[in-house]
Amino acid sequence: MITAAQKYQNNQVTTATPGELTLMLYNGAIKFIKQARSSLAEKQWEKANQSSLRVQDIISELMITLDRSYPISEQLMLMYDYMNRRMIEANIQKDESILDEVEGLFVQFRDTWKEAILLSKQKA
Repeated sequence: MITAAQKYQNNQVTTATPGELTLMLYNGAIKFIKQARSSLAEKQWEKANQSSLRVQDIISELMITLDRSYPISEQLMLMYDYMNRRMIEANIQKDESILDEVEGLFVQFRDTWKEAILLSKQKA
């Protein structure tokens, strides 16, 4: 059975612009990194692993959907690849400091992306 919250979330995704979807991915990655960190602190290795894998899935989605027609795309791809490798290391080593690093990068991306969306809406 689909809950009201699931219907709402599904509606958000299906009606979002590509820019808003990217913002949702950034926010999702941050959420799962926080969950992974919390699970590590509680020594719940399987939960930490699952949350880390969700972040890696999000990074893969960001890489797959990256529009390569812009000059900055190659730098973004390199950053996403770096973040993905760091998430693998954090997961293997159970290292919260690596999670902190990757979360910081996602926060920077999210905040910059949010600002770009606002500027785009103001110009429209």
